[in-house]
Formats: sequence, C-alpha cells, structure tokens
Amino acid sequence: MRVLLASAELSPLVKAGGLGDAVAGLRGALIRAGLDVETVIPNYRGWRLDKSVPQPLDVPKWAAPASAHRGRMADGTKLTLIDVPEIRRSHPYDDSEGKAFPDNDQRFMAFAAAVAALAEMDPPDILHLNDWHTGPILGFLAEPPPSVLTIHNLAYQGRINGGWLDDVPHRPDAYEWFGDLNPLSGAIALADRVTTVSPTFAEEIVVDGSGFDLEEPLRNRGSNLVGILNGLDTDVWNPADDRLLDHSFEPGHLDGKAHLRAELVDRLGWQIDGPVISMVTRITDQKGIDIALGTVPYLEGIGARFALLGSGDAVLAAEARALVEEYPDRFTFLEGYDEAMAHLLFAGADIYLMPSRFEPCGLTQMQAMRYGTIPVTSAVGGLGDTVVDDDVSRGNGTGFLAHDVSATGFVDALHRAVRAWRSPRRRSGIQRRGMA
Repeated sequence: MRVLLASAELSPLVKAGGLGDAVAGLRGALIRAGLDVETVIPNYRGWRLDKSVPQPLDVPKWAAPASAHRGRMADGTKLTLIDVPEIRRSHPYDDSEGKAFPDNDQRFMAFAAAVAALAEMDPPDILHLNDWHTGPILGFLAEPPPSVLTIHNLAYQGRINGGWLDDVPHRPDAYEWFGDLNPLSGAIALADRVTTVSPTFAEEIVVDGSGFDLEEPLRNRGSNLVGILNGLDTDVWNPADDRLLDHSFEPGHLDGKAHLRAELVDRLGWQIDGPVISMVTRITDQKGIDIALGTVPYLEGIGARFALLGSGDAVLAAEARALVEEYPDRFTFLEGYDEAMAHLLFAGADIYLMPSRFEPCGLTQMQAMRYGTIPVTSAVGGLGDTVVDDDVSRGNGTGFLAHDVSATGFVDALHRAVRAWRSPRRRSGIQRRGMA
C-alpha cells in the first residue's frame, strides 16, 4: 500500500517545532508496518536530491512554475520536494525577526495545489495530511484518494482572506469559515478520517470552549475522529547510541548521564550543587513560557537551576533575557535552537519542565523520560496520557503533574519533583520506568 505523506516539516531537514519530529516518527512507523511511504514537503532552500529530475506540475498560474523533485534521503526513504521558486523561503513560516512571511497564504496554497497535482499524476492508495498547511490539498482534487488528516496542533488553522475561496476548484464551501478560508476546517470536513495525537486531546476538542472554535465540525465527524497517541522515534532519541552526545547510558547504568550532567553544568557556568531543570521549546503562550518564567524567583528556595532553550515570541524572549540579568546564578536563556544542545539538555538535566496550557500530545516530555530526566508537566492533552504522577501512584510514576497550570502550581510540582530527586532510590525508580 502506497502512502503520500504531506507535511510542512520533516525532521531533520526542516523543523520549527514538534511537527517535524512527529512526522518523521510517523513516517518511520508506517514504513516499519510495511507501507510504501513517500513524504512530500516544500523545498524551502532549493535543495537537490541525488538523481532527481524535476517534474513540472500542472498548477494554477498563481502557483506556477511548480515542480516535484522526487528522490531519496540519505537513509533510503522516499522524499519529494515541491519547488515554487518565486515564493521560496528559507524558513517554513517566519523571517529572522520571528515575523510571519506576508505571502504565507500564497506559499501554502501553492504547496497544496502542487501536491494535489502530484497526487493526480501518480495517485497514492492513501493521502495523509498533517495540520493546516496541507488542508487545502483536498480542495484541489476532483476525486481524492482515501484520505487521513492528522491534527497535531488545532490552535494553528491557517485562516486566510476569503478571496482565496475562488481559487479552490472543488468544495470551496467546506473551507468557508465566517467569510475566510480555513484550511483546517475544510480538511476536517473532507478527509475520510481525522486523527489527533492523543486520546485525551480527541476528547477535549469536541467540548465547547476547548476546540478553538472547531468543536462543531469535529463533533460532526463522530467515530471518524480518533485519538492515537504519538510515539517517539527511539532510533533518534536513544541514550545508548546518541551521536550528538559524548557519553552513552541506559536504564540501570546511568554513569554516562552523570558525565553529561557535569558537562552541561560546566557549559552553563554553574555549580553542581543541586538539581538542573531544563526546557526545550518554542517560546509561545501555548507552551506556558510565562508560567515557566514565573518559577524563576523561587528557584533558590527550591534549590535548583533552570536552563531554557528556544525561540519565538519576542515579548516573552525579552522577559526571559531580563530574568537572566536578575537571576544569573539560577537561570539561563539559550535563545535560538541547537540540536546538539537540545540533546544535552534532555540528557544532562535532572528535571524537565513543561507547563503547557494545552498540548495535543507533546514529544519533549517523552524525550526527557527516554534520557532519564524527570518530567514536571501540566495534565492537559497527551501529557496526562504519557506522564504518571509518582505522588498519585507511588512506585508507578514516571514524573509529576502540576495540579494547577500557573506559576504557583508549578513551583509546588517542582518542589515535589526535587524531593523525589533527592531520594536516590525513588529517583532511580522514576528514571527507570520513564526510560522503559
């Protein structure tokens, strides 16, 4: 069975957030299940694939010229790059200042039209869409193949000017949303199956006030809306064989983690006299950055230090930089993204902080657990599906859940996590269960 897997991101080629990791993991899982998977993404940087001959695509004038570069990645998996040179950008969504490109509407509508042309030229058995960026594809297909839409983040819907509805040749009514074109609502209506990335998130989003205004379209899908818990690509996230780290380790043998902890503390210029908290994330309101920053004044009382890696919202980033000036011995902000540093923060830290306001599934809590780092998270969405609070289920826990999504709630949860961390026997049990 042949699957055409469409996405705006694919790790490690292009990654702005968790979508790239999730799609890479999904692709790997489908391949291991015996499916023939071709992943298609925009050609952001004019990449070229070995032995790839560009195939012109029949697209509307506003999306032309467009071509498909079909080849394979270094690991042998199939990859197709959609190239529209006139609207090519080096980043999926934002410029160097974190501002959305003004032509994102045209860029992703052109991508959708091009993928649809590819699907008509070489029809797959299943068309698998991921998030709003791929939603319009179904509107460019007169007779779509069987289709699946996976919603990774419902908050981002890609709503654009309703004038674009005139450019959708099939079922524009499905995409009309209070005068605008909503790529995600259209795909929710038209896809044969809709999945989300955790069972709890699938239950949450059909409740009024929790589905980002799409509760009714989601409820209308009935049993065709299913929550399937994200997994983790354990080939990439493997502490026993991580090429980005200088030391390896595995459950029951954590000497390598101790070495990495010492390396992390040294690189951050800290003392090694208490637990190290890390957070690797987009700097956005959804991720609860203000909540995380609200814990900083209490770090001395907790007896911990906190390292935050990420980029995004300029106002929140400025607040983080100001806190570094105020609490230089307790908090550091590593602005931007560095894959090697991310791996070191997952592996070398003792506690991982994740105060998300909503979280369809989340991957970083699983990455932290994989590396023996105790997660402290909110209980929303997939976080409650993947983290077991060791105070609630003593001896079975894999981390700690905050009772309240606020700075106060997370200070309390951090206190509980630090108490567990200071008990070697309890700490090793939580680590072992999380790494399993």
